[in-house]
Amino acid sequence: MGVFRYLTLAWPGLPWLWLRGSLSGLVLALAFAVSVDVAIVTTWIWPRLVELPLVIGLWTAVMAIWLIAVVSATAAFPPPVPVGRVREADTLFTKARAAYLARDWLQAESILTTLLDLAPTDGEAQLLYGTLLRRTGRDEDARRAFDKLARSDSGAIWRRAIAQELDRMSHDEDPVIVQAHGGSPDAASRRSAA
Repeated sequence: MGVFRYLTLAWPGLPWLWLRGSLSGLVLALAFAVSVDVAIVTTWIWPRLVELPLVIGLWTAVMAIWLIAVVSATAAFPPPVPVGRVREADTLFTKARAAYLARDWLQAESILTTLLDLAPTDGEAQLLYGTLLRRTGRDEDARRAFDKLARSDSGAIWRRAIAQELDRMSHDEDPVIVQAHGGSPDAASRRSAA
């Protein structure tokens, strides 16, 4: 995987686009693609469209842009995002899960926030965080967390669980929230029917 990261240096803007999803990386990569396309078209497809000095100038500009972009990208190459869990992340996840199961929502959220700062690509922690947000009634935040996880590579193995959580959010009221407000799920449904 390390070699492929460095191959992104070959195309201006690609390190930030591919490795970080940066909008400025997309703009730079597209601008370079357009300049290369124009140089190719004026050189080999329609060579009589522009004069030879202008074609040489286009290729010189393309090479200058490429050289400057590669040198600047090498100097500020984005560091790799940690993929696996470190030992501290495992410990934090165990504590967060224990707090979640004990229904200590505030403690679980605090630990999960710390864990996701330490290991932002931890799919299991992201799933637990989204579930916690759903359980505490913050549906919009939970939807955003689940959408972020679904779009990430680490969310690929959690797609079914994400779909189940989103399905639960589409139903009426969560029994855990009802019980936290002093009642049973049956009492809540009788109150809403009355």
